[in-house]
Amino acid sequence: MVWKKTGIKLDIAIAGAGIGGLAAAALLAGDGHHVVVFDQFEKPLPVGSGLVIQPVGQDVLAEIGALDDAVATGRPINRMLGHEADSGRAVLDVLYDRGASGAFGLAIHRAALFNAIHKTVVRQGVQIVPNAEVMAADAGYLSLADGRREGPFDLIVDASGTSSHLSPLKGRALPYGAIWGTVDWPAAAALPTDRLMQKYRRADRMIGVMPIGTPDLEGAQKAAIFWSMRRNGNEDWLAAGLDAWKDEARSLWPDFVPFLEQITDPAQMTMARYSHGTLRKPYGDGLAIIGDAAHRASPQLGQGANMALLDALALRQALRIAKGHAALKLYAKARRWHVRSYQIMSHLFTPQYQSDSRILPVLRDRVLFPLSTIPPIPHLLTRLVSGTLLPPLGRLK
Repeated sequence: MVWKKTGIKLDIAIAGAGIGGLAAAALLAGDGHHVVVFDQFEKPLPVGSGLVIQPVGQDVLAEIGALDDAVATGRPINRMLGHEADSGRAVLDVLYDRGASGAFGLAIHRAALFNAIHKTVVRQGVQIVPNAEVMAADAGYLSLADGRREGPFDLIVDASGTSSHLSPLKGRALPYGAIWGTVDWPAAAALPTDRLMQKYRRADRMIGVMPIGTPDLEGAQKAAIFWSMRRNGNEDWLAAGLDAWKDEARSLWPDFVPFLEQITDPAQMTMARYSHGTLRKPYGDGLAIIGDAAHRASPQLGQGANMALLDALALRQALRIAKGHAALKLYAKARRWHVRSYQIMSHLFTPQYQSDSRILPVLRDRVLFPLSTIPPIPHLLTRLVSGTLLPPLGRLK
């Protein structure tokens, strides 16, 4: 590690201009460090449809100065509600605490979130280098796919996600993924606009609708829709054709039809495959690893972007307190138990909603959901989803 004391302004390279990478750039540049972001695309762009920024993630956006823009384009949601399609029985019900805290989930199009953070990064004068896929890091230097060598840097931050060439993490492939799409929120929709709604048949069928506001202030209100399927099921879905899919979806959830009718081309739905894994040591010599490059899970608990935002904040805080390798160890320690707890919860919850099991859905519907309505479990579920079940930064101040 090059620097020897706290308070010094560092030359920092960030690999990846996704949500976590841009958040880290904004936070670190805000502390006066010289930050350069390297991104593999010609122009940094968001990938994906909608997501939920939980209260802990909103706190990080506020720290960056991007929360107001995000709230202006996103959609506050107060509840996550799921029903079994055949029986109509509720099997998931999580309410946000809208009491004194005023907490809510911020459902937002990924493009709108990207733009809110990107605006802050540009305002701070952070340099973003396009067409720069980072392949390796060594002794403070970056090696790019086109042969360029950049550096030296005091610190390299790997925020390049699941495609990282720097992270040693090899995630375990999960058996189920989902196809995602973005459509207009139909004027005739019978669904409320303040909640994420899902329908299940056992655990091998899941449909979801989430209001996500609008990618810009003048556009139409949007919805993210998703359909669960096995990770190798996309080709069969394409081969069966849209009509077969629509017939099945219509039979499972009639209220889904106004959203479904807007899908006229399979290309409107994008396949997402998930994996699970966590680095025991998310740092190396002059290297900090954040976001999906450091830990991966299914999106069942809605924590992916929030975890990346919290990683970026923890890294900023650690660099304020410690120096060199000690700062990176402090970053990892601050995030360890929060990350591990949510990884464990995701591992336990996901098969109840996405699997081929015939036993787990019965356990979910007949035992676990009834138990979840008995105090204090509803409050604990709210804290779980909000990201506050454990201190997000440990004891790091």
